[in-house]
This record gives sequence, structure tokens and C-alpha cells, in this order.
Amino acid sequence: MSSSTSRVGSENVVGKQFDRCLADTIVKVGIGFSVGVVASVLLFKRRQWPIMLSTGFGAGFAINDCDRQFNPARVPGTRIVHSDKIPQPQ
Repeated sequence: MSSSTSRVGSENVVGKQFDRCLADTIVKVGIGFSVGVVASVLLFKRRQWPIMLSTGFGAGFAINDCDRQFNPARVPGTRIVHSDKIPQPQ
């Protein structure tokens, strides 16, 4: 007899969260770098600071999202309910 719900190990959950966090970081840093290059070429006479600034913004947003993903208590409006207060089905 197999149950319809399968148990997932905590290592797999953390691994999936870390993979999602890493992919999100790569995307956001890449977008920040791209925006910085475009701004540097079009607006700032090929200076280096727009590239570094926008790449830093992308990294900061990625770190913030990863922190929220690993620690959901920091998301505004989230309430953590302890398992002993959850009614158990009979």
C-alpha cells in the first residue's frame, strides 16, 4: 500500500531552494550588468561606474530574495504557526 503523499527529505528541499536561489542570482546579476552596459554606452560616455552600480543592485535584489526564501518569517504579513496549535484531522 502506497500513500498518495510522498515524504521529501529536508536535504532535497534545501537543495531545491539553493538551486532556485543560485539561478535567480545569476539572472538578476546578468540583467543588472546588461542595464549597466547599456546605460554606460548610451548615457555616461563609457564610464565604469554605471556597470558596477547596476550589477550591485542586481546582486542586492538577489540576496534579498534568497534571504526571504530561506527565512520566510522576514516576509511582511507572514505568520508562523507552531505545529502544536494546528488542529489535527481525526
